[in-house]
Amino acid sequence: MLSALNSLALNNVPVKMGQTLCICSRSSITIENKTYYFVQKLDEGGFSYVDLVEGAKDGHFYALKRILCHDREGHQEAQTEVEMHQICNHPNVLSLVAHTFVDRGGKTEAWLLLPYIRKGSLWSVLEKLRDKGSSMPEKQVLRILRGICSGLKALHEKGYAHRDLKPTNVLLDEDDRPLLMDLGSMNRARIESLGCVLYCMMMLEGPYDMVFQKGDSVALAVQNPVTIPQSCRYSQGLQMLLSSIMVSNPQERPHINWVLDQVHDLQSRSPNTQTNMV
Repeated sequence: MLSALNSLALNNVPVKMGQTLCICSRSSITIENKTYYFVQKLDEGGFSYVDLVEGAKDGHFYALKRILCHDREGHQEAQTEVEMHQICNHPNVLSLVAHTFVDRGGKTEAWLLLPYIRKGSLWSVLEKLRDKGSSMPEKQVLRILRGICSGLKALHEKGYAHRDLKPTNVLLDEDDRPLLMDLGSMNRARIESLGCVLYCMMMLEGPYDMVFQKGDSVALAVQNPVTIPQSCRYSQGLQMLLSSIMVSNPQERPHINWVLDQVHDLQSRSPNTQTNMV
């Protein structure tokens, strides 16, 4: 699916929570005996769509993710995503409001009703910082990283791992609490994806963005240790944590519990270590 994160942000939608929109001939859908009105289309990918809908009774806005299930395997993947939301009731994993499977034209669609997060994705926040020539304070980096790690740990404890962890798949609420979305099972956790997210928070770009833009091989680049720019103004402890996560040998990469412990340690011993580059 294309990035639904930025679509969920809806920064360009001039509406307020609970406000009733005056839209003629509003189409509606029913999920778990509740009616929701279609507001506008947000995003679409190869096998899914995201729409903004409004609750008929509560007037709240929600993001409706519609997954096209072309075969039995697609249906099972959608069912797995539903189950992951249901069994992982954690403050750092996006909750599932309701869901249903519907038959449309001989094919099945999975409808997942998700909370509307106004602030948007971690990536959208980082883009704004980059545009302003600023950066994220280290205290904020650690707080967000801790929440992401906590969400990943909760998934792991349930026997799952996030299939596509990246800044566009992490939502931030108004209190900067990270919420993992676009869940899906995989064989094992890829801790280096967490490292890429941390790198992005620190450098405001992915570790392999320049490699890709130059047309070089990303597959070869990931086999080498990530180089932290000398201009990096974050603490040595945070830089060492990043290097530990991004080691080239998969067997040497740390477990999520170790990373979480390191984050706790950095927060406790350097609470005032921040970078506010404006």
